[in-house]
Amino acid sequence: MISGGGYAHIELGKESTPAANWLKSEGITAFELVYRLPQENWKSTNVPFEDAQRAIRIIRSLAKNYGIDPNKIGILGFSAGGHLAGFTTSKSDEKLYTSIDQTDTLSARPDFVGLIYPVISMLPPHNKTHSYKSILGGSSSTEQEIAYSVEKQVNESMPVTFITQAADDPISPVDNSFLIYSALSNVHVPAEMHIFQTGGHGWGLGRKGSPVSSWPGLFKNWAQHNGFWK
Repeated sequence: MISGGGYAHIELGKESTPAANWLKSEGITAFELVYRLPQENWKSTNVPFEDAQRAIRIIRSLAKNYGIDPNKIGILGFSAGGHLAGFTTSKSDEKLYTSIDQTDTLSARPDFVGLIYPVISMLPPHNKTHSYKSILGGSSSTEQEIAYSVEKQVNESMPVTFITQAADDPISPVDNSFLIYSALSNVHVPAEMHIFQTGGHGWGLGRKGSPVSSWPGLFKNWAQHNGFWK
């Protein structure tokens, strides 16, 4: 479970915490990722990606302790957390950090992914988000923008993916969802996408009665269909 916040802060209270509580109420074991932020004076701005990859391995290593199936570990990301989820998934076969212990011999590939109003592309005209500024500093080469654009990193080994966003999203244009859906389709990775007419950005589980509040049910149906939810 990964909250957004433009890689400048982490929206736990609005996004990952309510979603984790909902999943727990459904009998699903949920973890929240509190990741390092790029502008906290680390040696690299890649620290969120390192943390996410390590987290998947740690959860997989502890699967028996929590009574969960190590082959049914998913990742769900909101906004910048969607970028983090997507990027981490696309790079699951790459070593994003120096190995620490035996845990790092385990697979970092999630078995399914949910992208909720995600930031996906760092290429123009989508290079105006806070996520772009936090990762690339507001000034970058086309090569760097491509390297951090999830739609350009998509590959056939990526898992089934759920995508949802509002058409009137003012922060992360809805084209981000279309880009990732198209990229996944091009390499024959099964994906399901739901676009709501209205909803804006940052809705978390969605205000009760609003159109976007139906996404958790849609996600549950999708996960059940793909064998990840009883």
